[in-house]
Amino acid sequence: MSVSIAILAAGQGTRMKSSLPKVLHKISGRPMIWHIIKEAKKLSEDITVVLYHEAKMIRSYLEENFQNLRFHIQDHDNFPGTGGALMGIEFESDKVLVLNGDMPLIQASELEQFLQIDADIVMSVIDLENPHGYGRVIIEDTEVECIVEHKDCGEAELALTTVNAGVYLFTKEVLQKFLPKLSNKNAQKEYYLTDIIGLAKKEGYTIKPIFVQEESFQGVNSKVDLAQAEEIMQDRIKKRWMEEGVIFRLPKTSFIEIDVAFEGECEVESGCVLRGKTLIKKSHIKAHSVVEESQIAFCTIGPFARIRPKSILEDTRIGNFVEVKKSHLKGVKAGHLSYLGDSQIDEGTNIGAGTITCNYDGKEKHQTIIGKNVFVGSDSQLVAPLKIEDDVIIAAGTTLTKDIPKGSLAIARTPLKIVKDFYYKFFGKR
Repeated sequence: MSVSIAILAAGQGTRMKSSLPKVLHKISGRPMIWHIIKEAKKLSEDITVVLYHEAKMIRSYLEENFQNLRFHIQDHDNFPGTGGALMGIEFESDKVLVLNGDMPLIQASELEQFLQIDADIVMSVIDLENPHGYGRVIIEDTEVECIVEHKDCGEAELALTTVNAGVYLFTKEVLQKFLPKLSNKNAQKEYYLTDIIGLAKKEGYTIKPIFVQEESFQGVNSKVDLAQAEEIMQDRIKKRWMEEGVIFRLPKTSFIEIDVAFEGECEVESGCVLRGKTLIKKSHIKAHSVVEESQIAFCTIGPFARIRPKSILEDTRIGNFVEVKKSHLKGVKAGHLSYLGDSQIDEGTNIGAGTITCNYDGKEKHQTIIGKNVFVGSDSQLVAPLKIEDDVIIAAGTTLTKDIPKGSLAIARTPLKIVKDFYYKFFGKR
């Protein structure tokens, strides 16, 4: 079935207490609205995003990440509210699915169920254990009769637990007929989409409820809601990859962003953070390691390692407290306590503890190139730009400032000086 989709993202989100628009707050590495549009695009290419507050910022982000979106700026001064948000939009399809920009957990498979119901309006409802404060949805003979606001509920209505979930499927005819009839004669002086339910019911239109899961349809209105949605999304991400064969040790302790991908059997120990468009292929990420925007293949990383963006590691072992940034390492061992930035290091090379590539001169970043079978002794400083050819030994404690030819030993140390009995002279005692 063809369907048009409207995503309401015009609100100010004041309860978030943030200068960032609510729908741009991130869930597992992507803004809330990104998750919604990703799922919506599985159903339709006719998607209209309704904007008002910080419209330019939101639109700029969406245009960088999606194609073929349409945008509508709500006339908030004259027509505020959820009903006002849809006024003036021309939809292509005979059915219009209305979503909210602050519901990042909705999935396309759940939205498809709306399209299977034959009705003029399909209204999502949730059965809440504690519905206090919510308006009640009155259902009789499988049809929605009305919505009663909490303050207007009598004892019979208060006993009900069915509330409005905020997602609707309308026929285009219903919207065209009843949007112009909405009134703002209420305490908030807003035009409410929910008022269409009562208007349509009076004229005999069919209104069917669809019961949905609270987990997927919950809105994010505060930082508390944001954290709760994050937990649910994290559980989904890790469950998906575990079903694909990835081993997670204490999965709730790790954070895996939505764009991270795994190939083959991988293992992720507790406390790890994997961010951005990272690929982990047949590798073991040990406890409390961080990998950002990098490719890791046939490697062991950590524990307590950090792989920063634009790194490519192949068949490499990175140990504890090693940091790698924007580097390509192939067949390398760096066991502990090193920094390798803007470097290219080839197979068979061993990086000793305490080694750093001095890649920044205060103005620009420079590259360190290390060949095959190079042994870099502990506590060495490699001052870039620098090239070390194959089969080289760098003695421990060396500060290297020149290129080193193949097969050489490089050593730079201050000669040892021993002053006899200096301790006793300095402290004046034996």
